[in-house]
Order: sequence, then structure tokens, then C-alpha cells
Amino acid sequence: MKRLATVLILLCGIAGLQGAAAGAEKAAATPAIAAPATPATARTRVVFQVSDNDEAKWNLALNNVKNVQAALGADNVDIEIVAYGPGINMLKFDAPVGNRIQAALQARVKVAACENTMEAQKLRKEDMLPAISYVPAGIVEIIRLQQQGYAYIRP
Repeated sequence: MKRLATVLILLCGIAGLQGAAAGAEKAAATPAIAAPATPATARTRVVFQVSDNDEAKWNLALNNVKNVQAALGADNVDIEIVAYGPGINMLKFDAPVGNRIQAALQARVKVAACENTMEAQKLRKEDMLPAISYVPAGIVEIIRLQQQGYAYIRP
């Protein structure tokens, strides 16, 4: 009886090893599901909020934009500056930072003015710097861009 128990234990052990080996072979034959690779050339996307009527704040934002483009390469980054509230005053035709904003536009930076703010301040597109863009609501534009993966910066 003892001998029969020993034989049964050995047979069960062998069967267990064979099952484990078959499972290992099956696992090895099944390709692993890899996580999606992040492209090496993924574009960086950044949105800057400027809502202050402050020349120094605008200069800081424009310096940040220039630094991001220099560090990452202008061809590798999408940048949008969204101005609303008091910050929209620096997008007027005679703004003290107008020449720097024009330079940013030429460097493929999108500069967007909030139409809600323009309406509240009774501003027309003719009052604004040429080549800027317009969005219905600055806050909503920032939310939309963040949902698309843009990093949010408020200098």
C-alpha cells in the first residue's frame, strides 16, 4: 500500500511537471502584448495663458516661448498664446510688445485673442495686431488645448 501511494505521488508529480512544461511552451509561443511605443519625434504642445495687462508679464511669456523653441527645436513644438481679460490690451495695434508678438508670429507661434473680451471692451479686429487669430472664449480654448494634450503654462 505504501508502495502504491509512492507510485501515485510520483505519477502525479510527473504529470504536474508535464503540465507546467506545456504551459511554459504555450506562453513562450504566445507573443507578448507590448505597450504602444512613444514616437521618438513626438511633438511637444504648449499653451501659454496671458491675462494680465502687464508688459513685463508679456515679455516673460514671450521669453518663455522663445526658450522652449530653442530648447526643443521650433519644428518640434506647437505653441499657442491665449490672451483674454486685461491681457488682451497687449494685442492692440499700438501695444508696447507688438514688435515681439509679430516676431513670435513669424516664428510660427499662434497668438489668439478672446472674442468675449474684445466684445466686452468694444474692440474690433481692426484695433488689433495683424496676423493674430481669434477664439470665441479664451478659457474654453485653453481647456480644449489641454484636452488635446497641450502643457499649460501661466507665466
